[in-house]
Amino acid sequence: MKLRQLLTAPNQLTLLRMLFLPFIVISLVDGHYLTALTLFVLAGISDGLDGLLARRLHQQTLLGQYLDPIADKLLMSTLFMVLSILHRIPWKYTVMVFGRDIAILITSAVLYTIAGLRNFSPSIFGKANTCAQIAALFFVMLFEVEPARVVWIARTVLLWATFAFTAISWVHYAFLVQTRLRTVHPHDARSGPGKQVA
Repeated sequence: MKLRQLLTAPNQLTLLRMLFLPFIVISLVDGHYLTALTLFVLAGISDGLDGLLARRLHQQTLLGQYLDPIADKLLMSTLFMVLSILHRIPWKYTVMVFGRDIAILITSAVLYTIAGLRNFSPSIFGKANTCAQIAALFFVMLFEVEPARVVWIARTVLLWATFAFTAISWVHYAFLVQTRLRTVHPHDARSGPGKQVA
């Protein structure tokens, strides 16, 4: 059953998105920012296509619910780290992004182990944070290709937006955790799978 889920078109696209990552990193390290930017855009297109195909082909799977956000986080977190090492993104933004993701990962693991909680739906703040991160990475790389003032402004604004939405979504997640822990019932704690807050 799991192998059948893995072979669906949407999950194959998600795996393809993961394969883009090492080539993007190599391009960045070698200073080929246009290549890295092109691959990043292709990875973004594959992200949109896998969700569209999953709905159109009715191939939404439990594996895909977990694989898709893992691929997104792996791509974005790695690129924030690499671009900070290359001194293209200030470390404060990367530390904030990693700090939130690690905190949510640990908290989710603890909540699932202790209370069986796992069906947190993505919040509007989490979605906004993901969009801000994607846009920030795009303009950071674009600035290395086309160092125009308008690109620099967009890069700066989106990095600050990432910082702000990361903090807001982090606080919101903590609020959701407290609310769920106060209202959860033993039967509800293990009812049905769902995505974690992104």
